[in-house]
Amino acid sequence: MATTNLRADMREKSDRSSRDDRGMDKDGDDRGRKGGFHRKKVCRFCSDQDFILDYKDIRMMQSFVTEHGKIVPRRISGSCALHQRQLTTAVKRARNLALVGYVSMGV
Repeated sequence: MATTNLRADMREKSDRSSRDDRGMDKDGDDRGRKGGFHRKKVCRFCSDQDFILDYKDIRMMQSFVTEHGKIVPRRISGSCALHQRQLTTAVKRARNLALVGYVSMGV
């Protein structure tokens, strides 16, 4: 009797975990997810040929660096792999020339 209850509990837990992995509730719908339509991010360097990546452009370099001084990742900035590598090199050059800080000012 105890083993049948244990097996039923195990089966129920495995069913629940498989639903949770897909982001579903117990009812089978995905009400737990937030958000809506997400547009695919497009690399701004590929889409606009006039937008040139230059380490001397301080304003552009600061837009790709967080307040803590970290370079913004590809999944956030939406740039392609090629331009993300070029962007990283440009930010590092700007940091080396003290155009962009390693960390932000303040606390």
